[in-house]
Amino acid sequence: MQEQFLRSLVWADYRLAVLFTVIIPLILLIWAFVKKADSIVRLMIIYWRVASLLAITVYILIAEWPLGFVSGWGGRILIPIALWFWVDINEDIEDQPQRPLKLALTTWRWAITIYSVLGALATLPVLQCGFVQGAVKTPLCRVWLEPPFLFKQYFHAGSTPQFLGFMGMVGLFFYVLFLSYFVLIRLGKQGRSALEQ
Repeated sequence: MQEQFLRSLVWADYRLAVLFTVIIPLILLIWAFVKKADSIVRLMIIYWRVASLLAITVYILIAEWPLGFVSGWGGRILIPIALWFWVDINEDIEDQPQRPLKLALTTWRWAITIYSVLGALATLPVLQCGFVQGAVKTPLCRVWLEPPFLFKQYFHAGSTPQFLGFMGMVGLFFYVLFLSYFVLIRLGKQGRSALEQ
């Protein structure tokens, strides 16, 4: 009974993730591009760069590698930071007249921030799957692997889990490389301005 309840929560979380991290941001990006709202387009491009960690995580989890639990949790932390960090973008958006695009963006930013923070707090116990030897085989961790397995079945049925996990690890390597470059070099030069993005 408890495992079934957990399974329901996990699937609900993945469904919300698809809505908040894929569908709505894609609509906002296209809408902002059509409306030529440059600051919103810049913000959405930054968002997609950061949120790519969630896609990388799915591939790592397909291979049942524990690092995927850590990278998924990290994605939940990095997304709200990326959405509110940029002073110039925040000022540009705030100065825009109240229009449907601005309202939709603001609503989504708050919704995904709340979703990400609550999700990060709720999945703190799941971090053990990434750090405790053999924990990935426990029922708690196995439940979190079901949605990535279904993703593989739909989109990569002919590929082995190890190959997809390897692709995820390559993606994670480059993600960490670019994030390190940004934090160690670019952040000191440009501060909280996204103009050089």
